[in-house]
Amino acid sequence: MNKEINIELEHIFKILGNKQRLTILELLRVRPRTVSEIVDSLNMEQSAVSHQLMVLREAELVQSQKNGREVLYALSDSHVLILLDNALKHVGHILKH
Repeated sequence: MNKEINIELEHIFKILGNKQRLTILELLRVRPRTVSEIVDSLNMEQSAVSHQLMVLREAELVQSQKNGREVLYALSDSHVLILLDNALKHVGHILKH
């Protein structure tokens, strides 16, 4: 792998290493959600959720779509879903041993 790819991978894995962001991504694995739905599910302040969503959006792990006064967040693409699914399978495999 070249240096640029390594830097980007390091950045993505640092982002994924945050419990709040992982929890948000887990919610979005099920279906797209609004900020208020995420706030209610995680019992976090709206500003904290918005900050974490901004980090995820900048890393292109989630995308947003304005729907009237609400913003709907979803996983950016199937690659993010596959990444999360594989990480969960790996953890399940580790925990069995």
